[in-house]
Amino acid sequence: MKKIAILCAACIMMVITAVSCPKTIKSERIMNNNEECLICGASLEYLESDMMMECVLCHKQEPSKTRCIRGHYVCSDCHTAGMDSIIAMCLAETSKDPIAILEKMMSQPFCHMHGPEHHVLVGAALLTAYNNAVTVDSMKIDLATGLTEVMSRGRQVPGGACGYMGACGAAISTGIFLSVVTRNTPLSTDTWRLCNLLTSRALEQVALNGGPRCCKRDSYLSILTAVDFVKEHLGVEMEKPVVTCSRSKINNQCIGKKCPFAPKDE
Repeated sequence: MKKIAILCAACIMMVITAVSCPKTIKSERIMNNNEECLICGASLEYLESDMMMECVLCHKQEPSKTRCIRGHYVCSDCHTAGMDSIIAMCLAETSKDPIAILEKMMSQPFCHMHGPEHHVLVGAALLTAYNNAVTVDSMKIDLATGLTEVMSRGRQVPGGACGYMGACGAAISTGIFLSVVTRNTPLSTDTWRLCNLLTSRALEQVALNGGPRCCKRDSYLSILTAVDFVKEHLGVEMEKPVVTCSRSKINNQCIGKKCPFAPKDE
């Protein structure tokens, strides 16, 4: 009954999102550009400090540092419209491979080349694969409740955190995942150490591969780091595939062969 209630809540949220941000759902122009501005396809610019901006879709006004060079600003809520659908996707998933789960979610219309949706997707993919891989019942979690918590926490990590806060949201999402699994709080002891240690290791891998940011590359790096970490510290073995990127042609800032996931024929 609990899972059914959460699924119903997710459906309601999808409807509310569609009503409040109708152009995000209906406009083909938004979905079919080279993954820069979701409105016109122009390049994005990142300002040094916040300025008040108005979302061109829902007209909410809020401070931000990111817009396109033509002045279009899309708020995080509109940018990730439809993301609530991942709860139902993950609850139906049986895979132990978080990369495969991530790929399915990244193929959905709400997911763009870059954006704060990845701050949720990484943790959700890991949580789902972990729960499917666990063989000891006492280590399992209530997946529906856990996914809702991952989504709530991940949405608090703002877009551009990698550049403006020095902490990639995809890497932070690994810590969110582990904090949910271990029921970690600010007053915890060993699990507090583990959660921060995992996040630091994921951030290290993201940093060592350099910029500019790529939400796909950083999501892959974070998940692969988490898979090794969870096996080492929790004894739960998720699947760890060889990853090859299929989206380099729609990333205007792709680093090409420097990327560890670049196709061999590039």
